[in-house]
Amino acid sequence: MLSLRSECFRVAAILPLVLLWSAAFGDVPAEKFDLRFWKLTLPTDDNGDGKVDEVDVRSLSDFSHPDFFYVDESGLLVMTAPNKATTTAGSTNTRSELRQMFRGTNTRISTHDPKNNFALKANRYSRNFADVGGQLEATLAVLHVSKNAKYPDKKPAFSVVVGQIHADKDEGIINKGKGFGWGNEPIKIYYKKWPDHETGSVFWTYERNLEKDNPDRRDIAYPVWGNTWENPDDPGTDGIALGELFNYNINVHGNIMYLTFRTADPARTVKYQVDLSNSVDANGEVDEKDHPQGYSGDAMYFKAGAYNQCSTKDDPTFWYPACAGLGDWETDKGNGDYVSVAFRRISLSRSVNPAP
Repeated sequence: MLSLRSECFRVAAILPLVLLWSAAFGDVPAEKFDLRFWKLTLPTDDNGDGKVDEVDVRSLSDFSHPDFFYVDESGLLVMTAPNKATTTAGSTNTRSELRQMFRGTNTRISTHDPKNNFALKANRYSRNFADVGGQLEATLAVLHVSKNAKYPDKKPAFSVVVGQIHADKDEGIINKGKGFGWGNEPIKIYYKKWPDHETGSVFWTYERNLEKDNPDRRDIAYPVWGNTWENPDDPGTDGIALGELFNYNINVHGNIMYLTFRTADPARTVKYQVDLSNSVDANGEVDEKDHPQGYSGDAMYFKAGAYNQCSTKDDPTFWYPACAGLGDWETDKGNGDYVSVAFRRISLSRSVNPAP
């Protein structure tokens, strides 16, 4: 059982922006954090190839970025993403985010190879994967979320995803009609704070594992502290303040995803568990609209960082909140059009059976 002291769960004060946005303080993140099995995606295109910049495992060992990926004066790993910047193909959301790489520096194994991903026990080919299940634990504070959205009532406005499991998109599996390979997300952990609220809400979502154009493919939200994205009310003392540290643990053991969320107050610990190999939801109810075998046929991997949900795309009929952003970092920073997350701890490990 993880033991957490209260001093590990509160940044002494919300760090001044002048400090947060100064140059790196001399510590490369890999010197402070175990990044041997991660690659990094940045909201930049410094080489001008029209694609987001990625830093592979080997290069990450001595890499930092003064704006988007650095260790601050308190020893926290800060990841930041403006609303408007270069994004990955097919996405309008920017990110400064780590992607699990089981292969480490062994590039003979491709990114999408089973040996670079994990599977559920129910996967008929589970022996071919790097592992069955796995565990991601992180302690972090959200420092900033975007303040400006044209459509503030849209769910993703004012929010950032700080951890997730992503299923691998595989056209080969899709074309075989096996019902998997769509690249959906069995969990995303959100922090959302409306501009006029004192605190924000932490919640997580499960995405039904369906094809992209299926109208039933949607994210189901479950509360942790405060509200979910359907509720615009101020969470007050039930929420989490900017600068306040909290901890999440995603433990996929066998077919079960065990979730634990903690703060300095043990009474605020929240737990969930859900079988990812069927269509029973986290409340124990059968979801008739979900894939009956859940994610049992998918390859998966962990991600952690600042995945900005405040897209600048203007589409009044759908998902996009049309958040403000000009694409000039100094201007967008000054206007508050970005997200920023500081990690005290990020840890990958094998899954653990939580049974006594």
